[in-house]
Amino acid sequence: MALSVNESKAAPSRRDVWRMFDRIASRYDLLNRVLSGRQDVVWRRRVASLVEVTEAAALDLATGTADQLIALADSGRVTSGVGIDLANLMLDRGRSKLAARGLDSEFRLEHGSAEEIPFDAATFDVAAMSFGIRNVTDVPKTLTEIYRVLRPGGQVLILEFSLPANRLVRSLYLFYFRHVLPRLGAVVSGDANAYRYLNETVETFPYGNAFCQLLREAGFAQVTAHPLTFGIASIYTGRVSS
Repeated sequence: MALSVNESKAAPSRRDVWRMFDRIASRYDLLNRVLSGRQDVVWRRRVASLVEVTEAAALDLATGTADQLIALADSGRVTSGVGIDLANLMLDRGRSKLAARGLDSEFRLEHGSAEEIPFDAATFDVAAMSFGIRNVTDVPKTLTEIYRVLRPGGQVLILEFSLPANRLVRSLYLFYFRHVLPRLGAVVSGDANAYRYLNETVETFPYGNAFCQLLREAGFAQVTAHPLTFGIASIYTGRVSS
């Protein structure tokens, strides 16, 4: 599968993207629900359902407002966890959500980068990252870092936007991403650049087999792609050899 829908399209800069997320932190959850038609909730629950380890300690990278960490906690398979992110205002909202659900004794949020994970090797059973991998500046380094902090037999689960294989669905999807989503996102968030950045990063990021290969190159085994909702998003899974 091709790396992107348009090889000539330049990838936008990912540097200091956390600043953009802090600007939209107050409306981030609302925008996710509205712009995805609540599919983001379904997709995160699907990620949690793929956890195979029981009583797992989880790391949630680019955790934002902690939606994925909460979904992992709700699954019953994950009993403790840490979410890290560079956007402090997003983390503040996530901490409030964890406290409101009574999860803040076993789950916590910390400031940290997915490219330089601030934990020792072999610390976690599960590492998740939802809609964050396309925002890092060095994807191979990030995947290698994830591999490092997972225990033998540990599992990685990465949820990210992808491009549908069906040409008609892809055309409709790209029209929405290029023309509808940026305008609607700008109106609701008050930040015109944030949702223009979204469609540009999705179109220039490797997906499908190309991303699976990046996981294998980082050392992961049993790598699989799970397309969701006609392929507009995918969950990528892999394991650390025991």
